[in-house]
Formats: sequence, C-alpha cells, structure tokens
Amino acid sequence: MKLDGKVALVTGSARGLGRAYALHLAKIGADVVVNDIDMDAAKQYSEELTAPTVMDEIRALGRRSLGIVANVTDKSQVNRMVEQILDEFGHLDILVNNAGGALIPGPSYASTVPEEHFRKTMEINLMGTIFCCQAASEPMKKQRSGKIVNVGSQAGLRSQGDGNGTSYAVAKAAIQHYTRKLASDLGPYNINVNCIAPGWILSSRAIASGRDRPETRERLLQEIALRRLGQPEDCAKVVEFLVTDLSDYVTGQIIPVCGGVCLF
Repeated sequence: MKLDGKVALVTGSARGLGRAYALHLAKIGADVVVNDIDMDAAKQYSEELTAPTVMDEIRALGRRSLGIVANVTDKSQVNRMVEQILDEFGHLDILVNNAGGALIPGPSYASTVPEEHFRKTMEINLMGTIFCCQAASEPMKKQRSGKIVNVGSQAGLRSQGDGNGTSYAVAKAAIQHYTRKLASDLGPYNINVNCIAPGWILSSRAIASGRDRPETRERLLQEIALRRLGQPEDCAKVVEFLVTDLSDYVTGQIIPVCGGVCLF
C-alpha cells in the first residue's frame, strides 16, 4: 500500500483513462477524489463499471472516495473543488490532470483551423490543467510535498499526418512545456511535476471511435515498436511510478507511454 494515507484528485475520472488512474491509485492505498462534469460518463461509451459509480468501485477497494462534479475550465469551480477536498480530507497529496481530449468535432488544419475550435480545445486541455495545478499547488506548498502528473499526448510530441489535428496537438504540447515550467517553480517546495504522453491506447472512447477495428489496428501497429495497442493500465502503471517514492528525484519530465511510437 504505497499510497496509504495519501489523498489523490484525478480529473475526468468517471470513465476511460481517468477511471483507470483512479482505481489504480486506490489499489495501492490512496483515498481518491473522482472529478468529472458527468458522473455517468461511462454509459456514453458502454464502459462497464463493477459498481454503480467509480466512487463505489473505490470504496469496494477499502478506500475513501468523494465525487465532485466540476468543470475544470471554470477557475472558480476548480478552486471550490480543492476547498471541498481540504474540508473533507484535510490535505491533498496527488493531482492527476486527466480531463481533456480532442473533443471539438471538425477538421483542425494548421492553416485554416477556426478560431473557436482552437480556443475551445485549448480551454478544455491547457487551461483546465493550469487551473487545477494552480489550485492544488497552494496546499501542496504549505505542506511542502506533493506529486502532480499532467496528461499530454504523443500528438504533442510529433507531427504526423497531413496537418489535421492541430488544435489538440498544440494544446498537448503546451501542457507538456507548462509541466517543465511548473516543475521549476514548485521544485523548492518538494513538489514533483511530471507528464505522461499516451500513445495509441484502447480507452472506451477510442474503441467507440473505431481504434480497435481491424483495418485501423493494423495501420497503427505499424507505428508501434512493441506491435500492440496500449491498455489504460499501461498508462496507470506509469502514473503509479510518478506519484510514489520511486520517482522522488524525477521532475519536469515528459514520459511517452506509447509502446515505441515516439522514438527520439
């Protein structure tokens, strides 16, 4: 129980990768706050839970859990969320900024991406991450300890394809560099800040969008050195490394979890 006595907040954790992180942290001892804008989000992609809610799944593991509905793009909601966590648990030790994604429909070519598309994608990904980091860093500074894990993407590390997907790629690249700047800022307070960059992972949303179709799978496998698509637990294991004492001397790093898509 590496995280016994620790309190973790995982944003966007009512389904998908966020749920995998929340459950994994609970399994190794953390009490976990589940945040999402929709606590029934798993139903949208037919993701089966083992209990009525993710909070109930965590409680079944013997850990405390609190569910907070909050939109991370609203700074006031984020601040209230952290205040509620402190009122309930007394401290906050771990933040995993998972909320975000390529959620705005339509093409996003570098030379023509509409302003509204770009702004919304940046808001959902970058600004949500910044607001959560800023809110969590205050109690972490006071206790002079903490672990922050931001979630970037392989899309923010490389440019592939025909120039589409620009909004998402730039937003994730910005998160990755913000991670480095925040690590420099918070290092003197004994707070570690790192980032994972998932590759082709079979989350419930990715499966619903067709990532596991035979023709898509075959095309993607050619990009992956390990010749398999990733599972949410592959990312969760790296999050474990970054929030436990195994990574006490690691900060400001972007770790691709991609099976060898990003080989540079």
